[in-house]
Amino acid sequence: MSTSTWRSRAGTPFTCEKQPAHGSAGVVVSNHPLASAAGMEMLAAGGNAVDAAVATQFALTVVEPMMVGLVGGTTCHIRLADGSHRVLDGMSAVPKAGRPDMYRPVKGAAPEVYDTEGRENLVGATSVATPGSLRAWCQALERFGTMSLADVMQPAIRHAARGFAVTPYLADCIRDAAADLVEDKEAGALLVPGGLPLQAGTRLVQSDYAEALTLVSQQGEKALHGGALGDRLVECMEKAGGFVARADLTDYPVAERMPIRAHYRGWEILGPPPPAASGVHIAQMLNILEGYDISALGFGTVETLHLLAEVLKIAFADRAEASGDPDFVKVPVERIVAKEYADERRTGIDRARARQWSSGLARVAAEGADTTHLTVADGMGNVVCTTQTINSLFGARIIVPGTGMIPNNYMNNFDPRPGTALSIAPGKRVTTSMSPLIAVKDGRVRFALGLPGGRKIFPSALQALLNLIDHGMTLQEAVEAPRIWTEGPFVEVEHGFPEPIRQGLAALGHTLKIMPTVAGGMNAIQFQDDGSMTGAACWRADGVAVAQGGGLARAGVRFELPG
Repeated sequence: MSTSTWRSRAGTPFTCEKQPAHGSAGVVVSNHPLASAAGMEMLAAGGNAVDAAVATQFALTVVEPMMVGLVGGTTCHIRLADGSHRVLDGMSAVPKAGRPDMYRPVKGAAPEVYDTEGRENLVGATSVATPGSLRAWCQALERFGTMSLADVMQPAIRHAARGFAVTPYLADCIRDAAADLVEDKEAGALLVPGGLPLQAGTRLVQSDYAEALTLVSQQGEKALHGGALGDRLVECMEKAGGFVARADLTDYPVAERMPIRAHYRGWEILGPPPPAASGVHIAQMLNILEGYDISALGFGTVETLHLLAEVLKIAFADRAEASGDPDFVKVPVERIVAKEYADERRTGIDRARARQWSSGLARVAAEGADTTHLTVADGMGNVVCTTQTINSLFGARIIVPGTGMIPNNYMNNFDPRPGTALSIAPGKRVTTSMSPLIAVKDGRVRFALGLPGGRKIFPSALQALLNLIDHGMTLQEAVEAPRIWTEGPFVEVEHGFPEPIRQGLAALGHTLKIMPTVAGGMNAIQFQDDGSMTGAACWRADGVAVAQGGGLARAGVRFELPG
């Protein structure tokens, strides 16, 4: 379908703000230009997509310190040139000292609200869970990369040591978190010096963090998981009442999992399995929507948005039932992804009226929305699609003294009340909505995409898939298109939807909440039949796509001067 065709049927026109990048030898798309450049530096040096992805990840810990760090979690989807897929689960886990009653829940809080007295599971050392991101990145590089850890970490070390210009986006994030950051001596000195949040354009130098990264480049993940950095982290935890201990770091295992496979109109969509909630619910929603002609209904029309809202409510009504660490709870994957179950749920949709949907379990984890994503492909058939985070904005909002490391606050994603599927238990991994997706048609990879945004990630990824498969948008259009999100009482809609569309949704019974953004900056790659690739990033973050074209000189070419 051409762009003009989908626009002729659309109820919501829009104009893209960014331009895609095209190349044949590799594409890197991340939410910061320096991080994308770090990945491209590896591809230009002869590395593969895994080398580039790991380099990009380390660079993001420097230039997006509010989103990702060594003491965080990651979900990494890798497709190798041989066609095999695997998901490396490096998500954070409850420390061994964790107990179901370790926090004091706020009295009277709704079941889906995980607030605790004194914000003990949200801010500070008591909110830190056992990290897995560094170990996952290092294992990915060791198993599937071609370059040394020291080589892929050089851009990150360089930017930490020499500094980089704070973007308006980062400056806004610092300002939003400043009240907590100033309470920590190290974080306040670095990010809110003199009580004033860093301004856009300021050069941010992270000397301690540069030294920590250098140590990792020399010792690998053992620097944190059993070495000096880990000792500093444990010391910080012990002094402030945290729970992460040395044994948590040394014993943490990265889990390799097989992806969930959804089938939609001749496409195969591969996404992460539990404990991620995304793969099963994207499959569920696609199965339900397959019963409608989404293309004919048009993008951004009242009819299409109403169906999307109802399908999202169905998915979230079932989400808690399919959320959790499969080592601790029974996850009914087969039932939720079954076409028959989709048929059953579809019959309950009233196309003329919004409705409420019942849930087996009402409790849903309150995930942090402050995540980052990157998508990388080389010219050899390898693709890496990975999302990583320290959970909330600036994680626990502290810095481990002498290291520059900002730890996660993933304990906030567990239910502080005993007796639920998401209650705290030693070693239990956090559930997540991370959605590093790869779409395959006729046995060939066509799209790889993902984004940050907490519980809004997989609904946004779903909408991008519909934009590409049903509406026939270009990749740039698909990632920038206006989005909606809901899990029940109200529907969030971005400003891009025009007033007549909003009024139409309200007339169907939807209560609307107008939002500047729904979820974060999506990063995607499209693969063409001729072997070329297109990378696209959207306006919701500092996303930049970088592509490599050209190549080596023709064999036998020489440059000669006249005699």
